[in-house]
Amino acid sequence: MPMFMPKPADDVASDTQIRKAAANVGVLGASHAAPRILSLLSNPRVNARDVAALVSQEPGLSVRVLRIANSAFYGQSRNIGTVENALRLLGLDAVRGIAAAACMDRTLSAQQGGGPIDLRLLVRHSLAAAIAARDLATRHCIELAGDAFIGGLLHKLGVTVQIQLDPQGVRAMLDARLEGVEGDLATLEGGRVSVGHERCLEVVFMAWNLPDALVAACCHHHNPGEAPGAYGALASLVHLGACLALTSGHTWALEPMGRAPAPAALAILGIEEGELEHISATLPDRVLALQSAL
Repeated sequence: MPMFMPKPADDVASDTQIRKAAANVGVLGASHAAPRILSLLSNPRVNARDVAALVSQEPGLSVRVLRIANSAFYGQSRNIGTVENALRLLGLDAVRGIAAAACMDRTLSAQQGGGPIDLRLLVRHSLAAAIAARDLATRHCIELAGDAFIGGLLHKLGVTVQIQLDPQGVRAMLDARLEGVEGDLATLEGGRVSVGHERCLEVVFMAWNLPDALVAACCHHHNPGEAPGAYGALASLVHLGACLALTSGHTWALEPMGRAPAPAALAILGIEEGELEHISATLPDRVLALQSAL
């Protein structure tokens, strides 16, 4: 399988500046276990005992894993009292999702207090995208279901870094939306910000040592047809998950309206548009259930 090679960057901000901004919002730093768990769980030879040991070192993450294992979302009627038993119930892909959600939460708490964007709506959008992307994967390429969920959950993480790095540029994008400028977020960024959100995400994912498939898919979620061939399906799942999140009402400041899916994404996965309507209709209730569990 070909390795994903980061596309040449024409962004003004350097990788060092992006990493510094990411550290300021809490998604980079040696003290944070969630990215290490994401990286560890991306190794196909991972040992569940090693994962349990790492989760146990992070009290907040341990509490979250146990809470979700005992939640109505998983239909439990008995008490799960240890991280090891929670891992057996949830599975490693679910723990990856919990770690990814913890990364989103850190950025949310780091930027509370008058930022230009309500990040709670961005998190809700990301949860909806994750659920929708996983649903599509279970129907069309089950082996990608775990990565599709993670990709949907984290595909907009770069925006939180972008806000830290270039708040004036983000405000310029908000003003453009208020003036009626249309187009997807990648198009809106052109000429208004010093660095694109996909580039920010790429730098963070590479620092986390995540698999090339996740890096490529999330960095091409606006244009899945341009993803390297081996990663086109995953990029298409993340793209369609994001589109379904928007059309089901899970919008946010920079994406205030629904967006039609890219024909290339539908073609890559062999999906008819009619199939998307059912998933979109059920998303609101399922997002609320997942939010309650998390």
